Amino acid sequence: MTASAPARRRRPRWTLRRRLVAVVLALLAAVAAVMGLVSTLALRQSLLDQIDDRLTAASQRAAAAPGRLDRDDGPAVPAPPTGTDDAAEDADPRQGRDDVPPAFGLPGQDVGTVSVFERADGSTLQAGYLDDSAAVRELTDAQLDVLLGVTPDGTPGTVDLPDLGTYRVIAVVSDDGDTSVTAVPVAAVTATVDRYVVVELVVAAVGLLVAAALATVLVRRELRPLDRVAATASRVSEMPLSRGEVAISERVPEEDTDPATEVGKVGAALNRVLGHVESALSARHESETQVRRFVADASHELRTPLASIRGYAELVQRLPGDLPDDALRAMGRVESEARRMTSLVEDMLLLARLDAGRDLDVEEVDLGALAVDAVADAHVAGPDHVWRLDLPGAGDEDDDGDLPLVLGDEHRLRQVLVNLLSNARVHTPPGTTVVVSVLPAGDRVLLRVRDDGPGIPEPLRSRLFERFARGDASRNRAAGSTGLGLAIVHAVVTAHHGTIEVDGTPGSTTFTVRLPRAAGEPA
Repeated sequence: MTASAPARRRRPRWTLRRRLVAVVLALLAAVAAVMGLVSTLALRQSLLDQIDDRLTAASQRAAAAPGRLDRDDGPAVPAPPTGTDDAAEDADPRQGRDDVPPAFGLPGQDVGTVSVFERADGSTLQAGYLDDSAAVRELTDAQLDVLLGVTPDGTPGTVDLPDLGTYRVIAVVSDDGDTSVTAVPVAAVTATVDRYVVVELVVAAVGLLVAAALATVLVRRELRPLDRVAATASRVSEMPLSRGEVAISERVPEEDTDPATEVGKVGAALNRVLGHVESALSARHESETQVRRFVADASHELRTPLASIRGYAELVQRLPGDLPDDALRAMGRVESEARRMTSLVEDMLLLARLDAGRDLDVEEVDLGALAVDAVADAHVAGPDHVWRLDLPGAGDEDDDGDLPLVLGDEHRLRQVLVNLLSNARVHTPPGTTVVVSVLPAGDRVLLRVRDDGPGIPEPLRSRLFERFARGDASRNRAAGSTGLGLAIVHAVVTAHHGTIEVDGTPGSTTFTVRLPRAAGEPA
């Protein structure tokens, strides 16, 4: 069974720099291969042409040798020494073993030359070849049959002589009807071409290595502006735009925005995008600032009338005399809703102040002590839950249990603990165990709240720290949830330069808060 396409392991793609170098090298290799092939074929043909010229000249001398020797009145030209060849002892009886071909009686024949002379009437057949010592060697029957099978048309051709190799051969017929066959070896041509090919391969390999080094340097230099554009984009991506940063000071340098170049077009386009994003962020920030200002002002203005409503509701309930039960019940609901609205207004006012970057009261805070108080209060507020506290060294006589301090606003950090425990109490069924732990972790202090409740569904988990984000179970007004508790936790932790994470696994839901240690605290 084959794996699906997304599951297949994809090979990592090459970088643009590597692909450009590879393309350049491939083109150079193709050009070198074509040039090498053409030059090799040209060299081989040139050497063969030289062989054919020598062959034609040797054939002409061989054809004229019998008549020349017969007309020569001078001293006889000594024939080259004759060698013996055991393989030729059973040669054709027509071959005159003691006779040397006439061509070998003349000067100018190269070592390796093969000559066959046959009279028109077939009475004489003289054949042999010159070995490396210039001695005449006899031909075997197989070699002789190949040579006698050449068409005597005066055109050079190529034959393979057994035990001798490849030869260029030419056969001619004289006016007297005598046949002369001359052949010269092409081993020297083959050896020369082979050496030339080896030299070409070595030169091409060295050239490609040098070209690869130069191409890498040149491509890296030419793509350096693109690296600077990418670095600008990376720096912008690291800016805290999600936390209200609106000014984008990063821009692609002017020398990398030349519209006449491809990289310049990319750099100029990126600058335009950054300018557009900065304008959009500024407009959004201005709008959000106005909304926050309105929320803060409205929340502040609502505190007084809500306090008055609560006061009058309590006053009505304390009036002397009996009031109808419906009136008492209505006043109780008015007071309850006024308290709920007051809590909502206070939360909204707090978020507005945190959004506005109001300074927190900064002091050294002992999270362990805050956890002890928060768990004790949770016992009273939720007696149907099991509350546990896990601190380092608890119950260990050799450990004083001291925890590193954090620097922050004690009241707000206490609110973080209260909101997290309240969240566990409201959104888990009775009997759920909630464990609060505080422990050091390097230059941070970890605060964990873990419960064995039903967990957090995925659709809610992704927006858990958003404002007014509430699960279905918390929509009951009796639960007292406004959907701002975890948003406040996130805002307070962020204001303390900390982080908060959540693992909503059923049976092990964990909120983890990381806060930096106070200055001077040992890590």
